[in-house]
Amino acid sequence: MLRPAGLLVGILLASLSGGASAQDAPFYKGKTIRIVISTGVAGGYAEYARVLAEHLGRHIAGHPAFIVQSMPGAGGLTATNYLYAQAPQDGTTIGIVHSTIPMTPLWGGKGVRFETLKFNWLGALDRADGMCITWRSSPVKTWSDLLNKETTVGSSGVGSQMDAYPAMLNKLFGTKMKVIGGYKSGTDIYLAMERGEVDGRCGGQLTVIRATRPDWLTERKINVPILIAEKRSALFPESPTVMEFVRDDATRRQLELLMVPQSMDRPVLAPPGVPAERVKALRAALEATVRDDAFRAEVERRNLHVDLTRGEDMTRMLERTFAAPPEVIAAARKTMSGR
Repeated sequence: MLRPAGLLVGILLASLSGGASAQDAPFYKGKTIRIVISTGVAGGYAEYARVLAEHLGRHIAGHPAFIVQSMPGAGGLTATNYLYAQAPQDGTTIGIVHSTIPMTPLWGGKGVRFETLKFNWLGALDRADGMCITWRSSPVKTWSDLLNKETTVGSSGVGSQMDAYPAMLNKLFGTKMKVIGGYKSGTDIYLAMERGEVDGRCGGQLTVIRATRPDWLTERKINVPILIAEKRSALFPESPTVMEFVRDDATRRQLELLMVPQSMDRPVLAPPGVPAERVKALRAALEATVRDDAFRAEVERRNLHVDLTRGEDMTRMLERTFAAPPEVIAAARKTMSGR
C-alpha cells in the first residue's frame, strides 16, 4: 500500500531531526568543570569559587558538575602558569586567580610564564579598593606611623597585592613596610596578625574580612592606616587615601595604572585555545549566574559581594592597560621592583 507523500516526508524529517539532536548534544553534558583557584582552601577566593560551583552549571547547556581545586603558590603564579600551559583547553577547566595576576607580566615579574592577553577572560566577580591594615596591638596605627616606623606585612607571594601595594607605597611615598613572604593564603596572614608575627597585611580584603571575620570590624580589632583608593570609605572615615598625598602628575598616572586590578577583583578566566563558542557560552553563563536570585541569596548569606565586570569589558580594559605609554609602564615597573 502506498503511503501518502506527506507522511513519508514527515518520517524522513523526524529521522533527520533525531540524528541531529544526538550529534549536537551539548558538549558539557555528563562532564565536570574544574575551577582552579590560586589560593588555599580557606579565605575569600575559595568562598567565591564554592558558591560559583553551586550555581554556574544551571546556566550552561548540558548542566555540568563542578569541583574546586586549590593550587596556591608564588602569589597566584603557580595556578596561572598551569592554566596557561598545562590545563585542558577545551573549556572543562577555568580559574579564579589573584586580581594582580593580569598585570604581573607588565611589571616583568619573576616566574611569569604566561601572556595576559592570550587568556580568555570570562569576567571579574567584584571590584575592590585596596587597603593596608594592622592588628590593634600593633604600634603602627596611622599613615604617619607607616612613614616613620618599620611595619611588617605578610604576603603569599610576588604576584599578589600583598606584595604589590607595600612595594608601591615604599617607593612612591617612603613608607617603611617590610614584606614577610611564605604564607600560603591571606587567611594564614590573619592568623599571624593575631599571634603577633606580623603587624598587618595589604590588599583588597574588605569583603573577605566581612565574610570570615566580621568581629574585626564591629569590635575594632584592626587599624586602617591607608586606603589605596580614589576616595575615602564611609566605613573608615578617618583613614586617608593615597590620592590625598599625590603631588605630581607622574605619580598619579603610575597609581592609576597600578590600581587597575581593583576594577577586576576575583577574575575568572579560561585557558588560551578554548573554542570561541565555549568562551561565549561560559561568559553568558557567568552573567546569568550573577543575575540568578538563588545565587544572589547565597552570596548575601555568605556575606560576600558581587559587582561583575563582563569578560568583554575586562579584555578591553587589559588591552588599553598594556597599550599605556611606555614611560608610564617603565616608571610603574620600576616602582613595583622596589628600585
